[in-house]
Amino acid sequence: MKLRTRLAKAAPQRAAPARSLRAGAAAARRWAWAGGLLGGLVALVAYAPAAWLANAVSSASGQRVLLAEADGTIWSGSAMLILTGGADSRDATTLPGRLQWKLGLAGSALQVSLQQERSLNGTVTLQVRPGLGRSEVRLLPQPGWIGQWPSALLSGLGTPWNTLRLGGAVRLSSPQGLVLEQAAGRWEMKGSADIEVLDASSPLTTLEQLGSYRLHLSGNDAGQVMLDLSTTEGALQLKGDGMIAPKGVRFRGEASASEGNEAALNNLLNIIGRREGERSVISIG
Repeated sequence: MKLRTRLAKAAPQRAAPARSLRAGAAAARRWAWAGGLLGGLVALVAYAPAAWLANAVSSASGQRVLLAEADGTIWSGSAMLILTGGADSRDATTLPGRLQWKLGLAGSALQVSLQQERSLNGTVTLQVRPGLGRSEVRLLPQPGWIGQWPSALLSGLGTPWNTLRLGGAVRLSSPQGLVLEQAAGRWEMKGSADIEVLDASSPLTTLEQLGSYRLHLSGNDAGQVMLDLSTTEGALQLKGDGMIAPKGVRFRGEASASEGNEAALNNLLNIIGRREGERSVISIG
């Protein structure tokens, strides 16, 4: 009787280590699964295909900016850059050369380094700071011009550019850099930039060249982007000013022919805006 009592007391003591071993094995399996899942997620992020970035850019731009033939990963890849007039547009322009990018961290920001032979002046750097309710895109200052592309790329934006079929080059510069901030669904610009159209031409006139023009953009404290259009040189004289505000674009300007070029530019002036005598009035918004 005493022997059976001692055996009964010893049985739970022998069972306890067995349960501990089974619990330890189960915990090990859970940690192994968690480790495998974490490793899979790290690998997925590290080797995420460039096509994911292409889809994000297309969606964010309303299909106005496309990264075609994307190759590599979201961290280091390349693609052909295409500009279009949007989802329903049939106009599209492919920029020469492949756009190459490298994506990494710079403090709390994502830093994107861009290169494109024949289009970008060396390496162009953007810093993106996403946040809850507020995001920021910063173009770092760069001496000289930033990018230069054939004016024909504007045709991809639709009317009126696809009618004008401009020749020449479009150049972007921003020596002090600029910042785009998004909050409550609205974008604001800080800093300034110049968009120049150099040696513009059009098959709508018999003149070899129309001229060269500069559109200056500058942000103000009211969240508006002020616009100032001027002519650097040329037979077609353009001038005007306006703004990009939360409610849309407003611009007032005029076009006219320099002395001796009135007949050659008459048809083009009829297309650019509303004729008032010798000048053509441009009104947007």
